[in-house]
Amino acid sequence: MLKLALGSAAALASPALAQTVKPRTRIVFLGTKGGPRVGIGASNFANVVMVYDTPFVIDCGNGVSRQLVAAGVPIPSVKYIFISHHHSDHNLEYGNLFYNAWVSGLSTPIQSFGPKGIEAMTKTYWELNKFDVETRIEDEGRPDPRKLLIARDITEDGVVLQTPDVKVTAFRTPHPPITDNFAYKFETPDGTIVFSSDTNYNPKLAEFAKGADVLVHECLYLPAVDRLVIKTKNGATLKKHLLASHTTTEDVGRIAAAAGVKVLVLSHFVQLDRGREKEFYRPDHCRQGPDATGTAGVRSAVSRRVGKGALCAVPTIPKIWTVWWARYALPTLRLSLSTRSQYA
Repeated sequence: MLKLALGSAAALASPALAQTVKPRTRIVFLGTKGGPRVGIGASNFANVVMVYDTPFVIDCGNGVSRQLVAAGVPIPSVKYIFISHHHSDHNLEYGNLFYNAWVSGLSTPIQSFGPKGIEAMTKTYWELNKFDVETRIEDEGRPDPRKLLIARDITEDGVVLQTPDVKVTAFRTPHPPITDNFAYKFETPDGTIVFSSDTNYNPKLAEFAKGADVLVHECLYLPAVDRLVIKTKNGATLKKHLLASHTTTEDVGRIAAAAGVKVLVLSHFVQLDRGREKEFYRPDHCRQGPDATGTAGVRSAVSRRVGKGALCAVPTIPKIWTVWWARYALPTLRLSLSTRSQYA
């Protein structure tokens, strides 16, 4: 039995949900929006895996600090940060997340991992903020933060972190024109979680995610891309990039089916128009093969069967998702997995 919980920042901060039994491992979707633009609705891409209340942050899109606070996760409790690749919607708030932890009382190290360049980015961040940091050290008596952020470039596939409770493995996957781009696998006491990173259709990713309990995969929604082309000056060039570097919703289903994952969660939506979330009700999303026609619709999310009984969660549903956006400026999916699936 898998005792793993997935939730949004708003859901985890809800008093009603706080009364439920806290699992050892949780996934919080801090931001599910793909791309660098900031808008009303979903926050830019960021996630946190909580294992025994230790936060592992995966990607630092704009707003990650505020989303952590909204989720009830103390920023100084963050111990590990993972950057999948050096697109701004994944690393823009990397340095500021650490800085916000520092000014909130951080006194213990945070380890960060990312493709080649994360070490240089960290050094540059301290050069950029040298005046402020040194002023606060002298004027406010704070510890020197430059000794507390330990960055490590990832240059090849393999295990990048091993703690008594969690093993994290990196896997290179193409995101043209970027080649230094890594998916991450988290092996926890409650199950295995894989984050795809941004990626084009890559069957090898199914091998990496084989048998995972949860696969969080980016997705490209083709009709919305066509609408984007019409209203964007660089639309033709942008469309070429998007089609070459991302995975369509249908191909995500093929990956999940080939991997045999128990739960597929779509995230990093490229391109999802606010107000048109109902389009993800279409039954062909995430389907693969003749066995992929069953549905398990529940109160706050659409779920589809992928392959042999895997659950596909599409966290874009207006009735609950958008209402909670309006109240909290956060998405609202919570999924507790055991012998059955339940959304609240």
